Formats: sequence, structure tokens, C-alpha cells
Amino acid sequence: MSNENGMAPGQVIKVLVGVVVFLVVAIWLLAKLATSGYNVDAEVMTKEAVASRLKPVGEAKASDAPPGMRTGEQVYKGICISCHGTGLAGAPKFGDTAAWGSRIAKGWDMLTQHALQGFNAMPAKGGATDLSDDEVKRAVAYMGNSAGGKFTEPPVGGAGGAAAAADPAVVGKKIYDSVCMACHAAGIAGAPKFGDKAAWAVRLKPGLDEVVKIGIKGLNAMPAKGGYTGSDAEFRSAVEYMVNNSK
Repeated sequence: MSNENGMAPGQVIKVLVGVVVFLVVAIWLLAKLATSGYNVDAEVMTKEAVASRLKPVGEAKASDAPPGMRTGEQVYKGICISCHGTGLAGAPKFGDTAAWGSRIAKGWDMLTQHALQGFNAMPAKGGATDLSDDEVKRAVAYMGNSAGGKFTEPPVGGAGGAAAAADPAVVGKKIYDSVCMACHAAGIAGAPKFGDKAAWAVRLKPGLDEVVKIGIKGLNAMPAKGGYTGSDAEFRSAVEYMVNNSK
């Protein structure tokens, strides 16, 4: 039996099935076309993974050691590992002798120059602008040596080594040069200028201990410890350094 259009029921069903299959295939092709070039991995799209990738280079803290006194390992684990730990953006992976071999062959001076000034996708000092030149060099030596290099890290604390590093005056100067100088060198935002006897005399009237307490908490435009992240004792050494040079 045929319907009024002359088609048997079986033929009608086949046509309907064919139309449905065609629509399904068409929708799939359109979806494929719209998402071409996107390979979404659920693991790399977690909130934690996205936040990690969006984090500015160098935002991490190398360690709680005073500025200028961090070892190569401390700088690597706090800063450099973000790229060199996995070989991100072409960075030679930590311990990869093949990747580091050609770089080590260029010599110490070239390696440290690239690290300090930036090279390809890596910004100057890996983006951690608070690092001293010697701290960057120590990190370069630490990473290079992990892959067969024979570099010597610049000593912590300069020529005086550990003894100099333990000297409060040396620690205070390091912290001042790396943190406090930003405001106290020019007297920015009302900060008593380094070496200005009159400005410091007024602030020292309550006594040095009170000045240190105020500095630790922060006052007016000055954040807690002036933004320094180390210990209170280290911060005190910076205050003493400024005071002693302003008498």
C-alpha cells in the first residue's frame, strides 16, 4: 500500500531516518568547525592551574633571607622554578644536561648577562627585580651546575662571606639598598631622607625601639616594614643603619 504521494510506508521511514542522520552529522561537523584549534584539557583548566599561569613572573618570594643574601638554591626554588622546573617557554629544564649543554658552552659571562638583562621570553632577572645581581648569578650557577656546569656561586655576604652576612650593619645596608632606598633616598611621601639629621632627630625623640615598632606596623604611606618580608630583627638592622648614618 502506498500513501497519497505514491511512497510505501517503508520508504517513508527510510527517508525520515536519512534526514535525522543528516541533521546529526551536520550539527557535529558545525560544532567541530567552531571548536577547531581548541584542545581543552580538563586538568590544565582547573582554577589552580589557570591562576598559576596568570601569576606574574617573579611574584613569588625567593626566601625570608635578607635581600642580597639568598643562595642560588633559594632563588631557584622561589623564583626560577616556575619556568625552569618544567622547561616552560623554552627555558632549559633544571637538570637537563642536553638543554643546558649548549648554554654552558657559551660561558659564564654570557649566561649571567642573559639572566640579568633578559633573553627571548625571559625578562630581566626572571621578572624578580628585587633580586641583586649576585643572587641572580648564584641561581645561574646552581642551575648550570645541576646539568654538568662547574660554576662557583658568588659568596653570600660578599667578600666577607658568612661573617659579613652575620654583621647587622651589613644586613641593614643590604635591606636598605634593596627596599628602603626607594623612599628614604629621596624622602618620598614624607619618609625621612637618608642622612638628614634634622628629619631623623624628630622621629628619634621617642627612642629607637619605638621607631622600630612604628616601622614594623607601618605608618601613613609606609606599609608594614616598608614592604620588607624578612624578620623583625632584620628590619631593625635596616632602621639602625639609616639612623647611624643620619646622626
